[in-house]
Amino acid sequence: MPISQWDIDDRPREKLLKNGISSLSNAELIAILLGTGTRNLSAVDLAKSILQTTGSNLHLLGKATINDLKKVNGIGEAKAITIMAALEIGRRRKESDIEQTKITSSSHIAEIFSPILADLPHEEFWVVYLSRANNIISKVKHSMGGTSSTILDVKIIIKQALENLSSAIILVHNHPSGSLTVSNHDKSVTEKIKQAAKLFDISLYDHVIISDKKYVSFSDEGLL
Repeated sequence: MPISQWDIDDRPREKLLKNGISSLSNAELIAILLGTGTRNLSAVDLAKSILQTTGSNLHLLGKATINDLKKVNGIGEAKAITIMAALEIGRRRKESDIEQTKITSSSHIAEIFSPILADLPHEEFWVVYLSRANNIISKVKHSMGGTSSTILDVKIIIKQALENLSSAIILVHNHPSGSLTVSNHDKSVTEKIKQAAKLFDISLYDHVIISDKKYVSFSDEGLL
């Protein structure tokens, strides 16, 4: 039965208006994004089909690609893009909320970057530029590579630190493999950037490696 024939109190949009958005299930929220269902499935049923592909795990749904979503019967490119856009807005909102306070720990950095890096199939290397009060001035992606490494230009990293008048920097990259083992390459890159920053009285506070829901900190491990 199409949603238009449901009891008015059971329709997602009307339910939201009457009871608030928190009253809706995950399937009902996704149904609103979808707008319509198929000939055989309502938008809510179609949303349930999407959730079933990840065991109703929204974290896993956040890893889905457009092609993954399109494997669900009834989901075309437009609907897949809408879902991915909504998930990305949620990630960015969380990131924005976290960034309002100054950086005080490696866990804070992990909170900021896990939504950005944890689900990626490739490696990215970011630098966080900090003020004297440890507030984030900017965070910049400096390279993007394959599944195991990226190519960095230390001169550009230091140049941006000087342009931002940064007092300190924090390095962040991900391990798409899921491993949190600190490689010799990771140590070498860290030391190279640390020594270059030191020439300009810029401190390297940490290098945080992000994996799926986990992280390792050079500072916490005594590697700096």
